[in-house]
Amino acid sequence: MKQEIELDQGSWIIKVIKNFVTQSPLNDMGFAKPEIIFNTPLVGFSSGADPLYNEYKSHIGSFYFSPLEFLEKSFPDKKFTAENITIISWIIPSTTATRKEQAEQDRYPSERWARTRDLGEKFNNAIRSHLLEQLHKTGIAAIAPLLSPLWTRSDEGPYAPCSNWSERHAAYAAGLGTFGLCDGLITPVGKAMRTGSVIAAVTIPPSNRPYDDHHAYCLHFTENICRKCIPRCPVDALTEEGHDKKRCMQYTENAMHNYIKKKFGLETYACGLCQSWVPCTDKIPIKEDVETS
Repeated sequence: MKQEIELDQGSWIIKVIKNFVTQSPLNDMGFAKPEIIFNTPLVGFSSGADPLYNEYKSHIGSFYFSPLEFLEKSFPDKKFTAENITIISWIIPSTTATRKEQAEQDRYPSERWARTRDLGEKFNNAIRSHLLEQLHKTGIAAIAPLLSPLWTRSDEGPYAPCSNWSERHAAYAAGLGTFGLCDGLITPVGKAMRTGSVIAAVTIPPSNRPYDDHHAYCLHFTENICRKCIPRCPVDALTEEGHDKKRCMQYTENAMHNYIKKKFGLETYACGLCQSWVPCTDKIPIKEDVETS
């Protein structure tokens, strides 16, 4: 009976997220004619007791919060155990129109891509808030790390700049994707997407994680081929050695912030050229995708 309740809760949460994405009027590009930002999401679950979360902390730094720490600090009057915590993760894929428009760019992000970064992340916050509201209504303590005052960025550690919670690493733990050469998450619907998560004091069976290597879906690491993302970077922040985060962020958060504000009137930053016109834009790539591209 307990297993049935847990499975039912998981199915209910998936339905809450999918219905919101497919039905909310907030999922809109903001053009004169209505146009959705995201297609139907993928949803996965990981356990607060998954050893990966302690592994993240050991690699990223002591400032990184485990799911248990986030809940304990958010609800200091409640008691939690890692085994009774579930991290709910989702992938919201951009549309074909957005991906096609972005693929045609070679220096600056397209308007749909910039809107996906701006209005799309605002909608992602709406998903977080909606799910929290539904969970709280049922008496389940829950927190969305990126909406929490506890969330912060850090310039400490070998992966700096970084933050004390990673949506992509939570998605990896939930079996939703692995990392590529450019650090983007390659998912079954590609890496042209956004991701989000909520940590909840509820026990739901973890999703299947069909890999044991964090680069399992990237052909550069598995087959020593592809590397199509490297020439897509306008500031040479990508090489076969990996992703220069500081060079990337300097361009994206400064030059592209100014460009997007002037060009599209949006107060945001974006680039994302390495996530389009590459074999992993909309799928997990195979060798043939490189040979025919």
